[in-house]
Amino acid sequence: MDQSTALLSRWLEPIAEATGLPLPLLSLVAFALVGVIGHVVLGLILARLNRAVEKSANPWDNVIAVALAKPSEWLMWLVLVYLSLGLLEGADQIRAWLRQLADTGLVLLLGWFVQRILAGVEAELLGEHRGPRDSDARATISATLRLLRITLWIVVSLMILQSVGVSVSGLLAFGGIGGIAVGFAARDLLANFLGGLSIYLDRPFTVGDWIRSPDREIEGTVESIGWRMTMIRTFDQRPLYVPNAVFSSVALENPSRMRNRRIYETIGIRYQDIRCMSGIVADVKAMLEGHEAIDLNRTLMVNFVNCGPSSLDFFVYTFTKTTDWATYHGIKQDVLLRILEIIEAHGAEVAFPTSTIHLAEDESSVGAMPRPEPTA
Repeated sequence: MDQSTALLSRWLEPIAEATGLPLPLLSLVAFALVGVIGHVVLGLILARLNRAVEKSANPWDNVIAVALAKPSEWLMWLVLVYLSLGLLEGADQIRAWLRQLADTGLVLLLGWFVQRILAGVEAELLGEHRGPRDSDARATISATLRLLRITLWIVVSLMILQSVGVSVSGLLAFGGIGGIAVGFAARDLLANFLGGLSIYLDRPFTVGDWIRSPDREIEGTVESIGWRMTMIRTFDQRPLYVPNAVFSSVALENPSRMRNRRIYETIGIRYQDIRCMSGIVADVKAMLEGHEAIDLNRTLMVNFVNCGPSSLDFFVYTFTKTTDWATYHGIKQDVLLRILEIIEAHGAEVAFPTSTIHLAEDESSVGAMPRPEPTA
């Protein structure tokens, strides 16, 4: 019998003699009572600790306090299980099994505690109170913490196997040989896993980005990035599940990371309005330079470029300050309407496809009468 159990038994012997109840039963009741009281006291202590850390200026105190709350309650009950093992006299096999189970529970509690800390760190780093972060920074934080979680549970799994008597060294040696066979059998799964890893490391996109591929019919908003596939919500609101290995073999565009949106239009006026071309081009350029939504730090060009089949063409090449799709189209509409007003103010008109047919006349035949044939 353990010393703690022997001490408890000495305290409970008078009560057992007075009540006639078995001493092991009284000991179990006492351990359960201690557990309930300890659970209540621990809850009060943790509540007071949470109130204290909320007043602290250091945000990481709160992360540790929240991570500690649930595992500490289970840890107390696990300690009581350890202490109560001494009550099982003569049942060495059961005691060994329960001790092994308690060791496994202790390892799981440790892994759970670290897992909660990592989750708190991620929530803190990506919280709105830290201001907006670009998609690269968010992807880096998420990828790093996900790799740490995977590493954590691999280590926890090895520790659990060691605690239940499995030879970890032999398992690792077998894994080196069997990994080759598994690699051939699950190459698609491994390709998708490595593709997901490359997405987290290279960060071509992250959750919330609008992506499209000119090589495949892939376009939409990224909703989740898993280790096997990425879920994209297309613009018609259908979910599209793409294996991660696909992204390593296709070209990919990420319009969400554009700095500007481009307005590139070619507009034609009639040939009879050729005298108005220079004034129209100058006024359109001045209008764009004074437009509040146009980014003047980017290329801005308005030039007469082409004598078309039925029009004289000039092009407009400029960039908006916004990258929002809906806002951009509102700005583009305003720019085009102003261009049409400028054309109209110069007395010109926008050309439309026309054809003119010129019929050549034989001057020698004009006014000539047919000569009569001679008669006999």
